Amino acid sequence: MDSQQAITEASEPVTPGDRPPRLGRVPFLDNTVAMLRDPLGFYDRAGAHESDIVGYNVAGTTGYFVCHPDLVERVLVTDADAYEKGQLLQDTLGQFIGEGLFLLEGEEWQRQRTALQPAFYRERIATYGETMTGFADRTAAAWADGQRIDVLPQMQSLTLNILGKTLLDVDIETTAAALEPLLDALRKRLDPRSLSAYVPLWVPTGTNRAVNRSLAAFQSTLDDVIAARKREDASAREARDDVLSLLLSLDEETVDRERLSHQLLTFLVAGHDTTALTLTYAWFLLATNPECQQRLHDELDATLGDSQPTPEDLFELPYLDAVLNEVLRLYPPAFTVFRQPTEPVTLGGYELSPDAQLTLPQWLVHRDERWYDAPDAFRPKRWDDDLEAALPDYAYYPFGGGPRHCIGMRFARMEAKLALATIAQQYAVEAVTEPPLSLAMQITLSPTEPIEVRLRER
Repeated sequence: MDSQQAITEASEPVTPGDRPPRLGRVPFLDNTVAMLRDPLGFYDRAGAHESDIVGYNVAGTTGYFVCHPDLVERVLVTDADAYEKGQLLQDTLGQFIGEGLFLLEGEEWQRQRTALQPAFYRERIATYGETMTGFADRTAAAWADGQRIDVLPQMQSLTLNILGKTLLDVDIETTAAALEPLLDALRKRLDPRSLSAYVPLWVPTGTNRAVNRSLAAFQSTLDDVIAARKREDASAREARDDVLSLLLSLDEETVDRERLSHQLLTFLVAGHDTTALTLTYAWFLLATNPECQQRLHDELDATLGDSQPTPEDLFELPYLDAVLNEVLRLYPPAFTVFRQPTEPVTLGGYELSPDAQLTLPQWLVHRDERWYDAPDAFRPKRWDDDLEAALPDYAYYPFGGGPRHCIGMRFARMEAKLALATIAQQYAVEAVTEPPLSLAMQITLSPTEPIEVRLRER
């Protein structure tokens, strides 16, 4: 089926008053059990449905999967003012990042987004290139030919070091010691297969107790970071333009501890965990597709020789860009976008009430055979012929879209490409972990088992 035919079918009229079809005969029971047992399988059931809007009810939350690019674009872009992040995200993440940029709404979100934007201007991001390649080179220098590594922890350490030096300019070793236990506890709490995902934080489950302990330790560490920054003299503080300094200047009158904690946790999660996952999936896919890895090596050798890549070099590395596009298509760390109407809306011919939780899943749209041939295959070459221009706009949206698209998109793409290029100049990777991967929908799309490769020095 071609794209135009699929778009036409998605736009066919629906009888007024019709409700979207639902998954399961008794959705509350069927959907809740399915989500507890196999969240990805539950998503795949929605993707296999003939309708592009499919209802569900999980643990009392009524929502709808929205699986057509035109409808995704309507929610995120065309009618963006009629939607907000919604109650589901507030209930699950509000206690941790509710005052952060990700969940703020309205004028306060606009104020903070505008204030933080300078740290992510293209020209500013380009100055981080040497730091990114330096840390990637340091990572590779610690490896050895024939070594077998668990990729994700290596990439988490790399991206956290880059983030700490470039965007936050903090003592990253101290921060990491407090951050990792918190992230681990949050991943377990927010995993749909865990009972803790469906009960309030005050319920004394083992996971909730771990979250509260680690959150207190993280906030204490941030207090020390903020106090150290405030002790600097005025000229030193004015010379900085990192995210932490911008946040402090934004709230310098009140220095709201909770808001700063929420903002920094937002950036720490979005700024290192997602990119670490992207790099992990990239090494896995390259290891299990050696012909693609060889083409990448050939491009790097021909373009860079023995020189470390720079941000300017990235314009001359189209296959590297295609590899990253394909990794983010198959394994988007941000695997879905949530929205909730602020008023009654009509979407795809269906009338939806303001309490509807909308799930706009990259996991499904990126693997839809209407837009991609052999959608489950890793084929970077599919991007060679300007595929992105031929796709419906929101058939590919790894960083979200509309006014709420990820503020760090340029930073993350440049970081991932520079890290891949720097390390791939020095090593090839051989598969130890074989497909399929076991994945969990936690804060991000994360592997449940180590992803291992064997290193071969080039």
